[in-house]
Amino acid sequence: MTKGRLYVISAASGAGKTSLVSALLEQISGVEVSVSHTTRAPREGEVDGVNYHFVDTAKFEKMVEAAEFFEHATVFGNMYGTSQQHVEQQLHSGVDVILEIDWQGARQIRQLVPDCSTIYIAPPSASALRERLTSRGQDDDEIINRRMREAVSEMSHYVEFDYLVINDEFETAKENLIAIIMGNRMLIEYQQEEHAELLKELLT
Repeated sequence: MTKGRLYVISAASGAGKTSLVSALLEQISGVEVSVSHTTRAPREGEVDGVNYHFVDTAKFEKMVEAAEFFEHATVFGNMYGTSQQHVEQQLHSGVDVILEIDWQGARQIRQLVPDCSTIYIAPPSASALRERLTSRGQDDDEIINRRMREAVSEMSHYVEFDYLVINDEFETAKENLIAIIMGNRMLIEYQQEEHAELLKELLT
């Protein structure tokens, strides 16, 4: 069985990463998103075990000590981590795995899995990003301004990624993401393993 490929997708808050990934999953089979652990409180509509595994700080720190995380980081005062065992099980079953993590986590993953593919999603403009953050209606101006400053810091790391997708027109950005995954599936090393018997027959 062909081993799955690991994808790391990062973006500043408000860039539309989650919506794009959800749309991608509806169109491509054999791809799953790894559900991270976090110490932050669930937002309205989020479900434990679906959006995140919500745990308290003590539980998270025990998992860190037990080396259960592929990567972990503290973002905006909350801790996030990716279960190493779960990701490896998915990959060995032939499933492509997407990690939705920040640039710090992406850097850790690149060191552990050098052949992973990393994708950064950026908004079309600063004003569009502010509008998206404001339209949520959950935060006051002070928090929005802080999130904008944090976004600038986050986006400065886009150069560390393999691919850059600008989320201006949603459908175009989605198709670009799909093209990255499908293109990687056409790589010679993937195809050689996927079609080993066919290639052997063609060459005898």
